[in-house]
Amino acid sequence: MSQSTEKRVNKETISKKIKDQNFINGVKAAIPIVLGYLPIGMAFGMLAVSKGLSALQATLMSIFIFAGSAQLVSIEMIASDAAVAAIVAMTFLVNLRHLLLSASLSLHLRNLPVYYYPFLGFLITDESFAVGMSKIGNQQNKHRFFFGLGLTAYLGWVSSSAIGAFLTGFINFGSSGALDFVLPAMFIVLLVMQISSKSEIIVGAFSALLSVFFALTINGSWNIILATVLASFLGVYISGSN
Repeated sequence: MSQSTEKRVNKETISKKIKDQNFINGVKAAIPIVLGYLPIGMAFGMLAVSKGLSALQATLMSIFIFAGSAQLVSIEMIASDAAVAAIVAMTFLVNLRHLLLSASLSLHLRNLPVYYYPFLGFLITDESFAVGMSKIGNQQNKHRFFFGLGLTAYLGWVSSSAIGAFLTGFINFGSSGALDFVLPAMFIVLLVMQISSKSEIIVGAFSALLSVFFALTINGSWNIILATVLASFLGVYISGSN
């Protein structure tokens, strides 16, 4: 083997090791996310089955949608026989923030083959974005790192949803309606964790009041969408005036 060929082989070997290490770093960084997904995913699976979905349908929803907040709201709307258009509109609005997350992350993932972006975009969640942005700058192959991070988080969410959905068949909740409190409690906790200013408290309280008002005055499940849109306008107005 010539010296130039040997150098080329060595470079390729080193490059492959770096790529594999970046992927492994992503997997390790996702472990806290997976641990956080475990109780929420199981709760989603149980709630979905209790609302009339089969265990397989609940699992497939996690496989193809992979958006916890949108999935949780969707099953409530499905259970209340909401219009398909309302469910689609709600999912679009709830996940609209992913456009901003993707745009920010794309600054670290330039010059990749086009086929990479749909897969990486699908794997973006609030948690994977937060962890990824805090650590991706130290990685040589940034796309390999985020792929390992996102894929591990994705598998954690799908598996925890499946566990919760299939376990529901062996658990008798009776008519206590205990699972009805899962969704409100979960979103209240997520909201409280993200509030950091008085303006956010105002917007949160305003959206809650609007949602209750529309739920009492308008038929269907449009209260969530209308409250979200109007509260967003209030949030933009407050931000612009500060």
